[in-house]
Order: sequence, then structure tokens, then C-alpha cells
Amino acid sequence: MKKNKSDVKNLTTSAICLALCLVLPLLTGQNRELGSMLCLMHIPVLLCGFVCGPLYAAIVGLIAPVLRFMLFGMPPIMPFGVAMCFELAVYGIVTGIMFRLLTKRPRDIYISLVSAMLLGRIVYGLAFMRTIGIHGGEPYALGAFMTDAFVRAAPGIALHIVLIPVIVIALQKARFIPKPEKIAE
Repeated sequence: MKKNKSDVKNLTTSAICLALCLVLPLLTGQNRELGSMLCLMHIPVLLCGFVCGPLYAAIVGLIAPVLRFMLFGMPPIMPFGVAMCFELAVYGIVTGIMFRLLTKRPRDIYISLVSAMLLGRIVYGLAFMRTIGIHGGEPYALGAFMTDAFVRAAPGIALHIVLIPVIVIALQKARFIPKPEKIAE
């Protein structure tokens, strides 16, 4: 099977993103509260969607929480890690698809990013409700979901909205990913 340069680049980049998913959360010192506020594992998956596309990013998103649990014992696999697998996969799929469909201008980076974060958090809530029910835990109320997904994670959301577009634009300038398309006036 012949591999082209794009496949090799995507495979290499997604492996780097997976490694970053394992290492970045160590910056919070395994502090679960701080980790859930900053959501550092989400950054490489979102970037992978922009750089490698939906398939590679979805795979990184699905694997990262499980591999991190196996290596470091965090996040707890049930119910958090399983729900995170779905959330991160959606992040990768949505950023990958939307960024490829839009013109790749800075506003489109934000549209892709915010859409992915909203849909991913909704999927997280649904997956969490399902896994907590299987695990025999207390029902997951809407208020608890809103607090977990948006209030407690507000510092991470802000970090993502500031940091990720800057990195994507820098990668565009370095010609690592496509620049914005010219629009006829």
C-alpha cells in the first residue's frame, strides 16, 4: 500500500497530538479540579481536527482518555473517561469537517472551534448520563451538567478560544495547514 506525504504527515501529527494529550494534563499536577477547569487534554484533539482532519482527530480523541487512564490512572475511566472519549471524538470530527468546509479565515477558525466545543460538551453530557446510569450512580441533572460543562470549565473554554486560533493561524503562516481561500469581490 502506497502512502503519500499527506498520510505520513497526518499520522505523525496525530501521534504528536496523542502524546500531547498524555503530557499536557501533567501541568495541572494530577489535580482533578484544576484539570477539569483547564481541559488541557482537549487542546491537542482540537488542533488535530484543524491540522489532520476529522478521522485522525476522532481516533486521537477516542484513544487519549483510555490511554491516559491506563498510564496515569486519570481520568477515572467510569464514567468520566468514557464520556470524554465521545466528547473528544466529537471535537475532532466537528473541527475537522467544519474547517475543511469553510474558507479558513480567522472567523471560520472560531466558528469551527466554538461549534466543536458546544457539540462535544452536549455529547459529553449525554454519554455521562448513560454511563453513570450503567455504573449505578445518581442521575445526572441538567443543572449539574450545565455547571460541569460550562461554568466549571469556563477557564478552559477561555483558554481554548484564545490559544487555539493563534496556533492555527501560526500553522497557516508556516504553511503547515491551508491558508484562507481568496474570495472574489
